[in-house]
Amino acid sequence: MPKPSHPLPVVLALWALCMTLSVQAQSGQSEQTPLAVPGGIYVWPLPAGANNIHFNNRPVLVNQGRALIGIALSQPLGSAEIRYQLDGATRVHHFTVQDKAYTEQHITLKNREMVNPNPQQLARIREESRRQRQLYLRYSDYPTPQQGFVLPLEGRVSSLFGHRRFFNGEPRNPHSGLDIAAPTGTPVLAPASGQVVLVDNLYYNGKTVFLDHGQGLITMYCHLSEQAVAEGESVEQGQVIGLVGATGRVTGPHLHWSVSLNGYRVNPTTLMALLPPPGGS
Repeated sequence: MPKPSHPLPVVLALWALCMTLSVQAQSGQSEQTPLAVPGGIYVWPLPAGANNIHFNNRPVLVNQGRALIGIALSQPLGSAEIRYQLDGATRVHHFTVQDKAYTEQHITLKNREMVNPNPQQLARIREESRRQRQLYLRYSDYPTPQQGFVLPLEGRVSSLFGHRRFFNGEPRNPHSGLDIAAPTGTPVLAPASGQVVLVDNLYYNGKTVFLDHGQGLITMYCHLSEQAVAEGESVEQGQVIGLVGATGRVTGPHLHWSVSLNGYRVNPTTLMALLPPPGGS
């Protein structure tokens, strides 16, 4: 595993600063926020009475009078639109997706089948990917947490969200989560209340848990050594859902934490800045 070099409090502080600038931008002349980038979250204060909010034909999360809209890492730059209903008519809100330069990360794996799987393994990977896509597209009535998010794990960031990744020199999809390094067996906590919708051992992700937090907000926890919950179970904020491990495609023990909004993976630290923990501002 690459040497951890990003203290998590520093990462969160930087994103908190971005959110401060975002709020200032919304209160000024421009509707554009610094987080309207691929892999970011666009925050739109809703007009009074607006409902049925959709982005790319997907319903979005509404929290405290705001629409929190996940933007895909693959979202084209430029004009984008949100469709909504107001006074019985369909209306459109336009915003601009700006570019963001993500860094590169080069990783060497000893197990070459984790870089180039054989045909049987590829069939398994495709089926697991299909199941995960279905979960990411869930939009349930489960109550969205009002108390904010807490960190699932204290540790050091070993891989940032959005890294352009190369495994054994071969390019792969950008990193869709946040990796936090910690010793095997360290407890992983539910950052907020939710419902367990998947507990499985997946090819790339290893032992994995998915939580549904309502309105299209889904979180994923990968590479666990043990899972401490069962599918269908409701969990509370701070409850242990598993233990850090090194299962799946890894070079050492860590937690891969993904956050999905309206079906798109977004930066977990962005969400934490938008939904601060109890006592936060």
